[in-house]
Amino acid sequence: MVYETVRDADPTVADALAGERRRQENTLAMIASENHVSEAVMAAQGSELTNNYAEGYPGERYYGGCEFADDVEIAAIERAKELWGAEHVNVQPHSGSQANMGVYLAVLDPGDKILSLDLTHGGHLSHGHPANFAGQTYEVEQYEVDPETGYVDYEGLREHAEAFDPDIIVSGYSAYPREVEWERIQEAADAVDAYHLADIAHITGLVAAGVHESPVGVADFVTGSTHKTIRAGRGGIIMCDEEYADDVDSAVFPGAQGGPAMHNVAGKAVGFKEALTPEFEAYARQTVANARALADQLHEHGFEIVSGGTDTHLVLVDLRPSHPDTTGGTAEDALERAGVVLNANTVPGETRSPFDPSGIRAGTPGLTTRGFDEAACREVADLIARVVDAPEDDATIEGVATRVDELTDEFPLYE
Repeated sequence: MVYETVRDADPTVADALAGERRRQENTLAMIASENHVSEAVMAAQGSELTNNYAEGYPGERYYGGCEFADDVEIAAIERAKELWGAEHVNVQPHSGSQANMGVYLAVLDPGDKILSLDLTHGGHLSHGHPANFAGQTYEVEQYEVDPETGYVDYEGLREHAEAFDPDIIVSGYSAYPREVEWERIQEAADAVDAYHLADIAHITGLVAAGVHESPVGVADFVTGSTHKTIRAGRGGIIMCDEEYADDVDSAVFPGAQGGPAMHNVAGKAVGFKEALTPEFEAYARQTVANARALADQLHEHGFEIVSGGTDTHLVLVDLRPSHPDTTGGTAEDALERAGVVLNANTVPGETRSPFDPSGIRAGTPGLTTRGFDEAACREVADLIARVVDAPEDDATIEGVATRVDELTDEFPLYE
């Protein structure tokens, strides 16, 4: 194990790494933006490419000694093109947020206008929140989901676009459980002569497997994370047509980043290869089926499911109707004590602080990687309900923790 190699040099870090391994093995990872990569992906990310400085792009590096880095990056690019059907791919962004920055730098000037989904309705910081670089650099207004249905208000989006006249419309979300109608957003962008950026950070794997409609070929730019539902090396990706290729590449390097993290690019390449298999398509379909089972069973326990269900890998719960005195933070803390790790999350019409909001967000990518099926996810919903019904009851939490231990033994993470 990696931490055994580290121990002689740094026992403190070795202990932390060993502890993290045990934590992941012995808890249920239900944070929707997390997953468990294969040992092959982890090995690639811990490889000698961490020593390589490969500023530039394959065949056009600023340093020598990059021939094998070129092989890895080309493999990652070609596999991404096959997975998502993109004309041009940049695999160098260090994160999904860096990928979004690359697009903004490629086509926007400071002060230009962004129209994006409100963070409390499922958007993302990098889509223009004032605490983020995007909100500090550009003029941002935000659309919302329909408060009655929980679905994106596409008509309201178009009306907002016509009134605001944005330079770019951002779609793709971090806490939105329904399939996105990319074409309708593209129509709104076309109506005001705006670019369209589709951020598929959460659903890269679902799109690659064909279980969610793809924005590639619809939107001008598609960005994503490579470590969530796609289970590849940690980082980001940008996809676009060839007409934007030079501008995007220049915006990533030298515009926003220096040398790429080639060890992470290697992890991306390995993960993309794994995602090109029939087994990965089955995994993606099971991830969605598991999320639907989780949502249905939580609903049976009286929980309010935002939008009434899910088409993706995540379930968003509004605790206010069923547990008005329980905040998302209280639920998150109690569940973590029981070995179920998810996060407090804002919900549409949020009335509390974003630091202790009214909802919880639960994802099934990690559970599905461990081998959970719908029946197992329904049982997980039962466990969640037990804890949220009695978040201060130690006996309840201990009982759920015991069952979590049994489930993690039944569905081991790594052999």
